[in-house]
This record gives sequence, C-alpha cells and structure tokens, in this order.
Amino acid sequence: MLPALIIVGVIVLVPVCYVIVIYNRLVGLRQLVTESWSDIDVELKRRYDLIPNLVNTVKGYTAHEKETLERVIALRNAAAANHGNAASQASDETKLMLGLKQLFAVVENYPQLKADAHFRELQRELALTEDRIAAARRFFNANTREMRQLCQTVPSSMVAGMFNFQGGDFFELSDEAERVTPRVEMG
Repeated sequence: MLPALIIVGVIVLVPVCYVIVIYNRLVGLRQLVTESWSDIDVELKRRYDLIPNLVNTVKGYTAHEKETLERVIALRNAAAANHGNAASQASDETKLMLGLKQLFAVVENYPQLKADAHFRELQRELALTEDRIAAARRFFNANTREMRQLCQTVPSSMVAGMFNFQGGDFFELSDEAERVTPRVEMG
C-alpha cells in the first residue's frame, strides 16, 4: 500500500511542481520585460527632452525652415504622449526619427550652425542617447523573445495559457528610421 501511495504522490507532485516552476519563470520573465521596457522609456524621455533644445538652436539659424521645425516638435509630442504597446510606440518613434532626418538635412545647408558648439553638444548627446535606446531595445527584444518562446513552446505553453501569459510585441523601428542617428563631426 505504501509504494502505491508514493507512486501516486510522485505522479501528482511532479506535474504540480513543474507548473509552479514554469509559472514562476513566466512571472520573472514578465517582470524583466516590464523592467526592460522601462529602460527604453527612460531613454526615450531623455531624447524627448533633447529635441526641443536642438530645435531651438536650429531655429536661431534657420528662421525660414519653420515648417520642418514645427513638424519635428509635433512628432516629438506625439511620441512622448504614446504610452501604448511596443508596436504602437515603435510606429511613433519611426515617424519621429524620420522627422529628425529632415531636420539634419536642413542643418546641412547651414555651415555656421554645424560649427556651433552648443548644436554639436546637443547632437553628441542625441547620438549617445540613440545608442542607449538601441541597447535598451535589444535587451527588451531579447526578453520579449524569451517570453514569446515560453508562451509558444510545449509544454510551457500550456502553463502560459492556463494563467493567461502573453508573448508581447517587439520594439522595432523601420530600417530607414534606424539610419537617422546623428553623426558628430569634430574638426
């Protein structure tokens, strides 16, 4: 009788322990995804703070480029106001980066602006921020990939389904927007 109880106990306890282990892993991973999204958010806010300073510096040199400057500020405000999922945020970020690309194209016509120390410092800060955003985005996407993998592979997908875990969206910008990172030319 005792061996039968042990066998039944093992048959019941092993799956229960497995569910607990997978559940805890999913919870931990969900926290990592949330934390890594928060890292992206911090860097995006840093970028949003830099953009008005950059625009104001450019504005002093390019009074007749008002439409481009206003568009960049409007895109910045839309991106800063978006608190949706990663795909929605990526869409607004792509538009903002393309707007910045237009702004840097305008700057090319003003050699005295390109030589301005304040403008170059802002451009350098923006380039550093873009690098930090890219690193945070890679970290977020790696955590999202792992969460999606757990939610889609058997047998962990059964536990994820039982407790309503979702894989989430990657934070991806279009290729064209990723080429906008401002370059700082010294000399």
